[in-house]
Amino acid sequence: MDKILELIKKEEKRQAETLMMIPSENYTYPEVREAVGSILMHKYSEGYSGARYYQGNKIVDDIERLAVERAKKLFGTPHANVQPYSGSPANSAVYFALVNPGETVMGMQLKVGGHLTHGHPDITFSGKYFRSVQFGVDEDGRLNYSKIAKFAKVEKPKLMLIGTTAYPLAFDWKKFSEIADSIGAWLVADISHVIGLIVAGAYPSPINYAHVITSTTHKTLRGPRGAIIWVTNKGLKKDPVLPSKIDRAVFPGLQGGPHNNTTAGIAVALEKAEMPEFKKYGKQVVKNAIALGVALKMGGLSLYGDGTESHLVVVNLMPLGLSGNVVAEALEIAGVVVNRNSVPNDPMPPFYPSGIRLGTPAITARGMKEKEMEQIAEWILKVIDYVKAYKLPQNKDARNT
Repeated sequence: MDKILELIKKEEKRQAETLMMIPSENYTYPEVREAVGSILMHKYSEGYSGARYYQGNKIVDDIERLAVERAKKLFGTPHANVQPYSGSPANSAVYFALVNPGETVMGMQLKVGGHLTHGHPDITFSGKYFRSVQFGVDEDGRLNYSKIAKFAKVEKPKLMLIGTTAYPLAFDWKKFSEIADSIGAWLVADISHVIGLIVAGAYPSPINYAHVITSTTHKTLRGPRGAIIWVTNKGLKKDPVLPSKIDRAVFPGLQGGPHNNTTAGIAVALEKAEMPEFKKYGKQVVKNAIALGVALKMGGLSLYGDGTESHLVVVNLMPLGLSGNVVAEALEIAGVVVNRNSVPNDPMPPFYPSGIRLGTPAITARGMKEKEMEQIAEWILKVIDYVKAYKLPQNKDARNT
């Protein structure tokens, strides 16, 4: 057997025998995997349906049209682009379409749950080529919309890209919309982590408030590694040519031909998302996260935001004097796969943070419910007690573990 195929088999075994609890990971459907592994990867198709630069794309056109129509139907939007390779290129395309280098953009700080592409300064495209201003949270771990509004009026961003990778509480999209409208800014909602929850009605939707929506397709949507950009009715009203601006920013602005096998996988996942079973799944993801958070809190752990209203829980280990990477590594040995994560007011650098991030999308996909969350929490607490008891190397010495 080829070495790569052997390693794939090993990874398949690892995924089956461990608890996959990194919030951005999930198990997709067999039909999605079949589409992504299909002969569609052989075809090159620069351009859009009906306007390709290569011959032989009639069937590919039909596949992309179907994916686009399903994406539009999902949220009732007038336009969708299914070609971005992933979430970061999708967000980059929106910047490219709507703001010029040096103009001001606003997002949520990485250390309190934002994403690198939301304007993280200095080291990212969004922070280097635009003037980035970022907001945080209050001492209680919650967003203060009044403070954000005052901040926005002073800084006057042209674009607000709002989303999260580690903020456990629900966003008030109406308040973000009011802030953006008050200064004439574009409001872009990055729902990569919570799209499946929104579809299920288990998390607030930005559809009536944002001008543009971006999302990956592999997290709570359970599709392949790809992304979608939607232009909403509000966005179309603000700028009637916004769809063409977005499309031109994706191609030829930032990338060449789309990955047709991924497009097909997205179309399959979108069809699955319309089914009643998916709605039940999305609701159960949140129920499980809440149950997990309650059990961990009852076990003495401190939680960012004091709990969760979404698919993830962030544990603040600072009160215990523990390192996030040491705890995450110990949990991995025990078969529970989470990730180290920064917490608000974290004195440690991102690679050696003071927290861990846990999510329920993948374990819910395996059929687990609240009872299993109590058992998992018990295992997590036992591992943390072990780390404390044996005084394993912590933050300042973590790099030596």
